[in-house]
Amino acid sequence: MNRRVMISLTTARMLSELCPPKLKRSVNDRVALVSCSDYGQFEQQLGTALDSIGDVKKLVHGKTVAVKVNLAGDPRVWPSAVPGGEVFRTNPQSVRATISLLVKAGARRIRILESFFPASQEHSLWARYHLRTDQIHHKGVPIIWENIQNLGNHKHYVRRKPCNPLVYPAYHLSPALFQCDVYVSMAKLKQHWLAGVTMSMKNNFGITPCSLYGGDCGRDGNEQPRKERADVLHNGIIPVPAGVDAELDPNSPRDPGFRVPRIVVDLLQVRPIDLAIVDGVDTLSGGEGPWIPGIQQVHPGIIIVGRNAVNTDAVGTAVLGYDPLSERGEPPFVRSDNTLRLADEALLGTCDVRKIDLVGLTLDDARTKIRIGQGEGRRMVT
Repeated sequence: MNRRVMISLTTARMLSELCPPKLKRSVNDRVALVSCSDYGQFEQQLGTALDSIGDVKKLVHGKTVAVKVNLAGDPRVWPSAVPGGEVFRTNPQSVRATISLLVKAGARRIRILESFFPASQEHSLWARYHLRTDQIHHKGVPIIWENIQNLGNHKHYVRRKPCNPLVYPAYHLSPALFQCDVYVSMAKLKQHWLAGVTMSMKNNFGITPCSLYGGDCGRDGNEQPRKERADVLHNGIIPVPAGVDAELDPNSPRDPGFRVPRIVVDLLQVRPIDLAIVDGVDTLSGGEGPWIPGIQQVHPGIIIVGRNAVNTDAVGTAVLGYDPLSERGEPPFVRSDNTLRLADEALLGTCDVRKIDLVGLTLDDARTKIRIGQGEGRRMVT
C-alpha cells in the first residue's frame, strides 16, 4: 500500500475512535417554497426563503460554512459550453447569490466543496463550470475552494460511522467536510434515471472520494483517480481498498437500486446537512443530465429551502408531481428503492408532506408535471 494512503487511513480510524460523530440534533422542520423566474432574482428570492424558515442568521453567524455544490457530470466528456452554465448543474449566479447571503448573515469563512476530475486543487478547474474564483473572492470573508475527490492538501481522511449503517459500517471522507460549523447542500431539482429524484440528499453522494471509492481505486487506494464510483458503490463488484471499511453484508443485492439509496442515507448520517437549498429555477425533465436520452429543459421557476434535508427533498418530489411516499416500481422510483422512505425509517426526517410545515407557495401553485425518463442509454454516475 502507498505509504501516504496507509498512514492516512490508519490516522482516520484513530480519529474516528477518538472523536465520534455528534449525536443528531433536532432541527427546524419548516420548508420554504418560493418563486424565482430567473437567476437575476436568485439572491432576493433565496433571502426571502431563508427568512421564512427562520434562525438562519443564528445558524451561520460567526461560523465557518461549507457549501457542497452539484456540478454533475465530467466536463472532459460534456464540456460546459453554455455561457451561463448548463441547467443540470449548479448555476454560477446562484453560487454568488448564496455566498452573498451567507456573508450578510455573518458567516466568517466559506468553503466551496465538490468532487470532480482531475483530482487537483487548481483554481482554474472551477472555471470549466463558469465558477470564477477571482470574481467571488470579493465578499469580505475568506473563501476556500476545495476539490474533495482525494486527500488534496490534507494529511489523512476522516472516518465516520453512521448511527444505523445500511451498507458500510463507516465511510472515509475528506476532512474539508468536517472543517466547518455549518454544512449546506446546494442541489438542483431534478429527476434521476436510477434514484428517481436527486436533490439535497443525493447531492451528498458526491462527498465519497473516488480515490477510495472510484472504479480504479485498486487495493491500495489511488490519489489520482480517473474512474467514477459505479463499480464500487453502485454495483458492488469492486471492493474498497485495504484499510477502508468493507461493506456490512457482501451477500446483499448487487442491485444499484438497492445500494445507492441506502448509501445516501448512510452519508446523511455521517455528514448531516444543516441547510438544504434546492434550485428549481431551470432544470431537466426525464433525467439528471444530457447523457440520458430524451431529456428536455424545463422551467419550474422555484427555490426550495429547509433545515431538514429529508423534508426539503420530500417537498421537491411533490413539486415534481410525485408522491414522496411511493414504493419501488411506482414513479419516479421505477428502478430503485425510495431514498426518502429509507431516510424516514431512519428517523432523519419525514417524507409525508402533510407533516411538513410548508411556507410560501402551496404545492398546487408550484407543482410541475415532469415525466420520468425512458432512456436506457449511457449514463454518467455522479
